[in-house]
Amino acid sequence: MQPALLKTIVIVGGGTAGWMTAAALATTLRGRYQIRVVESDEIGIVGVGEATIPMIQLFNKVVGIDENEFMRATQGSFKLGIEFVNWGKLGDRYMHGFGPIGQALWTVPFEQYWRKMHALGRAQGLENYSITRMACKANKFMPPRHDVENSPLNHIAYAYHFDASLYARYLRKLSEERGVRRTEGKITHATQRAGDGHIDAVVLESGERVEGDLFIDCSGFRGLLIEQTLKTGYDDWTHWLPCDRALAVPCESVPVLTPYTRSTAHRAGWQWRIPLQHRTGNGHVFCSNAISEDEAAATLLANLDGKPLADPRLIKFVTGMRRKTWNKNVIAIGLASGFLEPLESTSIHLIQATIQRLIDYFPDQGFSQTDIDEFNRQNRFEYESIRDFIILHYHANQRTDSEFWKACAAMAVPESLQRKMALYKSRGRIVRFNNELFSEVGWLQVMEGQNLATQGYNPLADLLPEGDTADYLESVRGVIAKCVDVMPDHAAYIQQHCAAPKKM
Repeated sequence: MQPALLKTIVIVGGGTAGWMTAAALATTLRGRYQIRVVESDEIGIVGVGEATIPMIQLFNKVVGIDENEFMRATQGSFKLGIEFVNWGKLGDRYMHGFGPIGQALWTVPFEQYWRKMHALGRAQGLENYSITRMACKANKFMPPRHDVENSPLNHIAYAYHFDASLYARYLRKLSEERGVRRTEGKITHATQRAGDGHIDAVVLESGERVEGDLFIDCSGFRGLLIEQTLKTGYDDWTHWLPCDRALAVPCESVPVLTPYTRSTAHRAGWQWRIPLQHRTGNGHVFCSNAISEDEAAATLLANLDGKPLADPRLIKFVTGMRRKTWNKNVIAIGLASGFLEPLESTSIHLIQATIQRLIDYFPDQGFSQTDIDEFNRQNRFEYESIRDFIILHYHANQRTDSEFWKACAAMAVPESLQRKMALYKSRGRIVRFNNELFSEVGWLQVMEGQNLATQGYNPLADLLPEGDTADYLESVRGVIAKCVDVMPDHAAYIQQHCAAPKKM
């Protein structure tokens, strides 16, 4: 006999994670379940997740968000990729752009033909074959033109920059309109039922008990339910990713509104730059064993585009993940489930992916352990594959200006990353494991951008005559250049379609 359905879902904590979860469940479950969000205005949120990757478009579409309205409400700008400065060697710059590179030619991937011809001096830099990377260089933006088939304009992939606190506020309004009930209050503790140890209620300072069948822990680094109550455990990845602090500060905007995030490597970490309509978000992620907080703050403030609008705010973290994202009747989402520094803007994606996985394995009162185990297996794979991608940025460097970077280059990396690097070094081959988040194109851009050398290319690239291959690459480059020419300026596009109201 099928176990009874759940009745009440309690989301502990608001912020981006809590309100994304509430909005998705309120939309998907269509009012059949009671959904409550318990949060306290006294508890601040960690608002570093202002840059996203293209999958967020799917989330916004599922919950029925109008793009232009959302951009106005969150002071948003568009994002075509991430620029990396000083990551390979001092002075290096490369872009990890969204979307495809080149166009399929014949037997082997486009980059194999490019690699052969570039070595012969008959092809330009890799960025010339990516419409998003070239649009970034020109500060251009437009959404894809689906009315022009077989054109680079049909393959413009993009994401967003936005104010995370405004996004949470926007989703809260939408969620409450769809029946989500918000309870203001600070939680003192949770109670567990006898026998199986499932959470049966959270207790507020006022003495109110908020009971539920399924609890979503969005309480941030504290992990109020998943860790403080259930003692789930945490896998620490600091030995691979040694940064453990971040300082965040907004500053005044500059005249040019760039359609990309920038990550600049410093002596013992890196600095993010995220352009919004009303300000620029900045932060310095650093290793406290290699640099003091005062030095990190001085580095951050010395590298701002404009006047700081607040004092730098310190955030402490331990890179890693919970040993179980789902334990008993508690699912951790957001920072409660783990932390990977926002080098590739994956923080909000991990929230979105966990929400989707919850929907895929949505429980009844029976809480199938088989389903829970598979959920946890998939969640771990996602975290670990993103972890490897971030480690690659640190490990594949040639910097000799600090002990931090030399240690990163010398460290032993996970076996899964070793295999990817070995395949690439051999013949430029890239294998995407089990539909991991970052595609072959993403790995290609970072490996090539970080100066990871290859010993050759796929020999099947020699099946086409050099002249034909060179002509084809040049035609692709030329078409992309013409497409970028017709794209509007990023700021002008925003002004026409989704400019936020000016504050009086």
